[in-house]
Amino acid sequence: MSDTTPAAQVLIVEDEPEHAEVMAEALRKPGHVCTIVHGVDEAIEELRHGNFDVIITDLRMPASAGKHGTAPDGADAGLRVLESARSLQPNAETIMVTAHGDVQTARQAFKHGAYDFIEKPLDLAVFRELVNRAAQTAVLRHESGELSDLVQHDGFEGIIAGSDAMRKILRTIRTVAPSNLPVLITGESGTGKELIARAVHANSRRRDKRFVTFNCAGQSESLLEDQLFGHVKGAYTGAEKDREGVFEYADGGTLFLDEIGDMPMSQQAKVLRVLESGEVVRLGSNEPRHVDVRFVSATNRDLQKMVEEGQFREDLFFRLNGAHVHLPPLRERREDIPRIVHHAIARYAQEIAPDRPVPEISDAAMMRLTQARWPGNVRQLLNTVQNMVVMALGESEQDPAVIDTRHIPPDIVADEQDDTPQVPGASLAGTSLEQLEKRAIRETLRLTGGNREKTAQMLGIGERTLYRKLKEYGLR
Repeated sequence: MSDTTPAAQVLIVEDEPEHAEVMAEALRKPGHVCTIVHGVDEAIEELRHGNFDVIITDLRMPASAGKHGTAPDGADAGLRVLESARSLQPNAETIMVTAHGDVQTARQAFKHGAYDFIEKPLDLAVFRELVNRAAQTAVLRHESGELSDLVQHDGFEGIIAGSDAMRKILRTIRTVAPSNLPVLITGESGTGKELIARAVHANSRRRDKRFVTFNCAGQSESLLEDQLFGHVKGAYTGAEKDREGVFEYADGGTLFLDEIGDMPMSQQAKVLRVLESGEVVRLGSNEPRHVDVRFVSATNRDLQKMVEEGQFREDLFFRLNGAHVHLPPLRERREDIPRIVHHAIARYAQEIAPDRPVPEISDAAMMRLTQARWPGNVRQLLNTVQNMVVMALGESEQDPAVIDTRHIPPDIVADEQDDTPQVPGASLAGTSLEQLEKRAIRETLRLTGGNREKTAQMLGIGERTLYRKLKEYGLR
């Protein structure tokens, strides 16, 4: 596979097992991870539970095949797969394969959203190149396309959209950003809440106005009120001139209230008034001033629980929670870690030694980073990568330098050793155990570039067990 062709998750829907194996083998060589099914029903089941970049389907095949027998042949079976793919996997590219390649069939395939159309018997070189192009289109859309519309050049640090959870968040941002709806961002410390807030602002109609960040934690009530609302000259001793607060400073733009859960109850009532009326009153004044501000707030606390315990105003919670974005911790989206690491290495290498090639990272080091617990989430991962880049560049005069396991700080190694190996994936509630296992194997194969030894290590199983599971689930 060329450097520009990413490894992809490929679903092959073909009722002839030998032909399906030939296609999978042709695609496995360049590093794609292939799942094989032999009928429409099986294909739809995979589309519901899996995550694919490219879907290849035959035109004519049984409606279902497998343990429960084979349904009658369907001339439009492949078109039904394409239709299901369009609704269940809208970001995937689809390719139709058929021995009945007439113009009408081609038009039907394109009408159902096919990326391209190829006839049997397959020229495997042409077929592989076609799938490579489709994979590049799909994967790069996931990794780059959505981000380029939402964040600035350095936004990759917290918004790597390879996982299902993060892609869903980006779609939410794209939907709510153009409105004036308040946005509440929740998640553990270090997950990138401010970057999400900046993405909301950058994709809004206020993008040319100010984005103002204000941290509500760790301040006295009097200082907090002064900073929020401002004061007039003579409002208190030392107030020698008028000063606007952050509400006025952010007028026309977006105000990001970080750690909103730490705001004292007395100030919560005043913030609620601004949300309801759009008016602020400076300390020492009775004159209201109108402001037009988009509110985005964030917290690592459970506001709903705080409301129940009387520690946070329910009416303010409802006002702030116009749209809710919850950022999962890094341990629940491990498939994003390699992407974050590669981006961070490139960035820090450019900052530290712009005249030297970007360091490489060993497979062993990447595996340890992927398996670590990361209680500090993305922030901790970035600090770790920066440290590793400094150490690798400092000790090596060779180009490119290689980042290895010895460069990983001891506390990260300890976390990895104490942690149970995990695999990529966020919430999987309601998914069958078989689909869970299949998804875990498929995602880890992709993470390791199809290397079975590394995949078995990450999953904590033997290679023979992995090989048996690959055969059982039709994974190649």
